[in-house]
Amino acid sequence: MPTVAETYAELAGQLLDRIRATPADRWDAVSPCRGWTARDVVAHVINGHRGILAFVTGRPPVAADGVGVSGMDGTPAVEPGADLAAAFARCRDDMVAMLGDPELAARTVPGPMGMVPVERAVDVIGSLEVLVHTWDLARAVGGDERLDEEAVIRTHEALLPHYEGLQATGAFDPSVPAPAGADPQTAFLCFAGRASAVPARR
Repeated sequence: MPTVAETYAELAGQLLDRIRATPADRWDAVSPCRGWTARDVVAHVINGHRGILAFVTGRPPVAADGVGVSGMDGTPAVEPGADLAAAFARCRDDMVAMLGDPELAARTVPGPMGMVPVERAVDVIGSLEVLVHTWDLARAVGGDERLDEEAVIRTHEALLPHYEGLQATGAFDPSVPAPAGADPQTAFLCFAGRASAVPARR
């Protein structure tokens, strides 16, 4: 069975692939996240990673690779010519290193699941963030929207008991009804409030 670090690295790698595949002229495209462009989505993920790492390590986040720092739920400023792929790769590597340190991975962090070890938070809430924002980016720029089905099912099931906690953060849209017979990815995205994931009726 893969470790949390290995599972996270796989999902983060899939997002990194989408970032690298994004055409330069598509970064201003509107995303499924209200008011955010494709660039904002990626900057938000980078910023969130930095915030988690700062909480666990006690070292304040710093701007790098042209991506600034903001509150955890925000979208930091992005400089013209910023290397979003390099910025996210740096965060991914730091997160994998943190998860590989037993002492750091066991430190508790607050969140929609309450106070839990950061390893558990990354495994569930981190997977939610990476999966949903991988789809957001792909939908915005016309990229590959397919998500890891096993990870989608596992994450969706793990999140079901924590719906109220997710809503209490104000960072997640309310769930929308999934169509009858929805595939696992559509059901998961509907749970995460992505109404645009529901196929249009013909």
